[in-house]
Amino acid sequence: MVRRWVIVVLTALVASAGSVVAVTLGASPAAAAVEDDGAGCPVPGTGALTANPRLPDPFRKVDGTRITSKSDWRCRRAEIKELAERHIYGDKPAKPASVTGTVSSSGITVNVTQNGRTASFSAGVQLPSGTGPFPAVIVVGGFGADTATIRASGAAVITYDPLAVGREGTPRNNKQGAFYTIYGATSSTGLLAAWAWGASRIIDVVEQSGGSLLRADALGVTGCSRYGKGAFAVGAFDQRIALTMPIESGSAGVPILRGLPGEPGAQPLSSAYGEQPWLGDAFSAFTGSPNTLPVDMHEVVAMVAPRGLFIMENPHVDWLAARSGSVSALGGAEVYKALGAGDNITYWSDVADGTHCASRPEWRTPLQQNIQKFLLKTGNTAGTFRISSRKAGNLSEWRDWQTPTLSDGGPTTPPPTGGPTTPPPAGPGCTSTVSVNQWTGGFVATIRVAAGSQALNGWTVALTLASGATITSAWNANRTGNSGAVQFTNVAYNGSVAPGQSTEFGFQGTGVGSGLSPSCTAR
Repeated sequence: MVRRWVIVVLTALVASAGSVVAVTLGASPAAAAVEDDGAGCPVPGTGALTANPRLPDPFRKVDGTRITSKSDWRCRRAEIKELAERHIYGDKPAKPASVTGTVSSSGITVNVTQNGRTASFSAGVQLPSGTGPFPAVIVVGGFGADTATIRASGAAVITYDPLAVGREGTPRNNKQGAFYTIYGATSSTGLLAAWAWGASRIIDVVEQSGGSLLRADALGVTGCSRYGKGAFAVGAFDQRIALTMPIESGSAGVPILRGLPGEPGAQPLSSAYGEQPWLGDAFSAFTGSPNTLPVDMHEVVAMVAPRGLFIMENPHVDWLAARSGSVSALGGAEVYKALGAGDNITYWSDVADGTHCASRPEWRTPLQQNIQKFLLKTGNTAGTFRISSRKAGNLSEWRDWQTPTLSDGGPTTPPPTGGPTTPPPAGPGCTSTVSVNQWTGGFVATIRVAAGSQALNGWTVALTLASGATITSAWNANRTGNSGAVQFTNVAYNGSVAPGQSTEFGFQGTGVGSGLSPSCTAR
C-alpha cells in the first residue's frame, strides 16, 4: 500500500493528501547568548479569562495591540513565556545564585546553591570521532533519540536523566528531585519546567567550562514521549538551545491543547495532568476547559523562533494526537515566517512504522541536515513540512487572525535592564555599545548598534580583541577575522534600523573579553 503524505508551504494551509508544493524559505540565526533575552520586558497581567475556541493570536500583545516589527517579538515572546508558566507549566526560575560543575569527555557534574539550599546532579557525555570542541545534543531521558546519527553527524551526546531533577511517581504536594530540593516539595511548578530548569543548569556549566570540549553556542535537545515533552520545554524556555527536536511528545507536548478534546483517541487533558505532575498545578483549572486558556502550544512552538526546530510525530498512535500537533506546528510556523526565518522549522509525521519511539529511517536525513545547519553551521537545507494524511490538521479551522508583515525596524519597547546605556547619536550615523559576560577562559559579548536621526540601511562595527582572545562563533552578523582587529557587518534581516532605534548582534570567544571598544560606521 502506497503511503500518502503532504508537503506544505508555510504560507499555505494543509494541501490535499498526495500533493507536493515546493518550500522556499529564508535565514538561519544562531541561538541567543542568554537563557532569556526578554527578561527585562514588562509583562502585564491578563485579567479575567474568557473562552475562545480559536487559537490565540501569537502576534497580539496582552494590551490588545499587535506587534509591528520583528524586534517587537522579543517582548511578545516574554509575554507568551509568562502566560505559559502561569497557566500551563508553572514557574521556571532564573539561574540560581551559584551554579558550578565540571565537563569531561565522559560526563558533566552540576552543583546548585540558592537561598542556602544545595543540590547536585550529573549527565553523561559521549563524544563523536574527531577533534573538539564539539557541538552537543542533550538527550532527555536516554531513549527514542537516534544517538548514532547524532554522533555520526559530528555532535556529542549529553545524556540527561531528568528524573534526578524532577522525579515521577510523586504526589503534587511532595515533589522530589534536585529542583524541588532547591524550591520546595510543594512548589507548584510541574516536572516539565523542572526538567527544563535542569537542562539550563547543564548549559550553565558547559558555558563556564570555556568551550575546550563542548561548544556552548551549538547545543541541541531531543527526547521522545514524555521526554519529548521535556525536550520541547527545554528548547522553548532556554534561548541558548540552537536546535530543538521533540519526538512523539503527545498531550502536554507540541499538540494544541484546544484540539485534544476533539481528537479521537488522544490522551485527554485530565489524563495528561493526572498521569504524572508534568504540568504545573495551575493547569488543573483548564483540564475541562482549554478554551479559556490565554495561550496555547502553537505559541510555545513560536517561543523557539527563529531558532532551529524539528518536530517529529507519529500518526499511527491516536494517543499521541498528531493531528493537533500538526495544527500547532503550522500555527507556530506563522511566527517563523513573519520573522523571516520560515526555513528554520521542520515538521515530519510522514512515517511508515507505527512503533512508539522507534529510530525511523525517514527522520535520519532531516536529522543530519538540521545538525549540519544549526550546530555545525555547514549546511543550509530549507525546512520542510511533511504531514501524514492520517493526521492532517487544518490551521484555517483554528484561527481567526492573519499573519502580519513585520517591519525590520528597531525595538518599540525598552531594552532589558543591565545592558548598554549609551544613547544613540543626535545626528546621522550610528553608535555601538558592548556588554560582556566573562568566565574563566571565555566570554560572550553582546553589541548594540543604534541609529541616529537617520535610518541605517547597513552598518559595520570594528573592534580590537585583547591579546590571545579568539572568536569561536558569532550570531546576527557577518564577521571578518577571529583575533586582533575584526569587523562585523549586518546580515540581511538587521541592516535596516529606524531612526533612534537599535539592533543587536553577539559573539563568543576564548580568552579575555575586557577592553572592547566597538566603533560603528553607517553604510
